[in-house]
Amino acid sequence: MTTKAQRRRAALIRFGLVGLTGAVTVTILNESVRRILPHAPRIEVIGERALAGSLRALHVNPPQDAALYRWTLLADLLSNTLYYGLVGLGARQGAWRRGGGLGLAAGLGAATLPRPMGLGRQPGARAPLTPLLTVAWYLAGGLVAGAAARQLAPENKLI
Repeated sequence: MTTKAQRRRAALIRFGLVGLTGAVTVTILNESVRRILPHAPRIEVIGERALAGSLRALHVNPPQDAALYRWTLLADLLSNTLYYGLVGLGARQGAWRRGGGLGLAAGLGAATLPRPMGLGRQPGARAPLTPLLTVAWYLAGGLVAGAAARQLAPENKLI
């Protein structure tokens, strides 16, 4: 018999694992494809701009070059883990739908919001390929998180 604290701990671990699978999926797609495809999404560049701008707004000097890249990668993994962890909340049967919906929303946001937010264009972006791939990366992250949520959730229970 498990206690309430044990169930809560297990739910938090599932939340983290589900989110991490989605976050790692997006990161692996971005980091691998950008090295071989000239007009691939450059999500990390937008992230670097966002992190540096946020730090400057707080009157903190942002790290430079490789250090900025590493901090951005860490921030992306952390924020995407928290975001995709939401896929695991709710009934097991709805995990695919939540994963697809959250992934699609994140992808559309990543493809359309950087310029209005003052983060500029992705380097080397070419429509429609770059925005479509951007949406595809985040959608894939959501679907992988959905698969993980279904595997990790107790049968017919809420996470």
